[in-house]
Amino acid sequence: MSIGSFLLRRLGSGALAILGVSILVFGFLHLVPGDPVDHLAGGDATAEQRKKIEVCMGLDQSLPAQFVQFLGHIVDGTLGHQCSSGVKASGPTVAARIGEVLPHTVALALAGMLVAILLAFPLGIIAAIRRGTWVDTLATTVSLSGIAIPQMMFAPLLLFVFFLTLGWFPGPHETGLHALVLPALSVGTHLMAMLARMTRSSMVDVLGEDFVRTARAKGLAERRVLVHALRNALLPVITIVGLQFGSLLSGAIIIEKVFDRPGLGSTLLDAILERNYPVVQGTVLVIAAIYVLVNMLVDLSYGLADPRIRRA
Repeated sequence: MSIGSFLLRRLGSGALAILGVSILVFGFLHLVPGDPVDHLAGGDATAEQRKKIEVCMGLDQSLPAQFVQFLGHIVDGTLGHQCSSGVKASGPTVAARIGEVLPHTVALALAGMLVAILLAFPLGIIAAIRRGTWVDTLATTVSLSGIAIPQMMFAPLLLFVFFLTLGWFPGPHETGLHALVLPALSVGTHLMAMLARMTRSSMVDVLGEDFVRTARAKGLAERRVLVHALRNALLPVITIVGLQFGSLLSGAIIIEKVFDRPGLGSTLLDAILERNYPVVQGTVLVIAAIYVLVNMLVDLSYGLADPRIRRA
């Protein structure tokens, strides 16, 4: 199968996945009991304001018509309009709101992934080289501590130590690279455990391969043997990195809330609490599209590296 056919097939499956997510989110939102207009309008809203919000959210139409309208907003790129209790119930587009917060989530995901890689790769490689020794046990214990401590506890702990006690880093409400350190540590250490264990497992498997034994038998320096082994061991780890990066882009709700950072996660949570249908639908759609895109890029990179995968 050619790269073009492989890519088209992945695009088709990705589009179906996004459509399925859109249908599910639309359906679940309308199954939740309660009137969303009440959440946005408040008790002091006039009948006119309530009507404007209802029209903005499309609640004056039938469910099929509302879904068709939602698909239309996807096609025109607006993803709908934000609805509020103000004089103009129909506010800026959902796409504009997402465009404002998306760079913050991307920055957090990149920084968190960098922290995870810098911590996980050395721990996994050392644990594989010293397999069965106290070094392996220590490295595994350190890596597992990242997932053993819940993020909802680890993030406030970092704030207490490095912001309130030592004053080394900015706290909530702050932006910039310096303020990104603590959120990145919170996200990265949680991901570190999975990557470290994957790196160790993959490295142990590769070190037992025939080509490694042959290289050592020929007298190749141990450093060069490890470098060659690492190149082969990192292939499955790179897949996990790509998939987890998609998760980081779509997640980090807890971290964004603890550090009061703008982002996709906090925007989605606020919209759910407000029952703001257009924002919830648009944000979930963007999250799904990001996740599908990252998965597709990982599949494409593997398809380029190994033609046999294109036949799968």
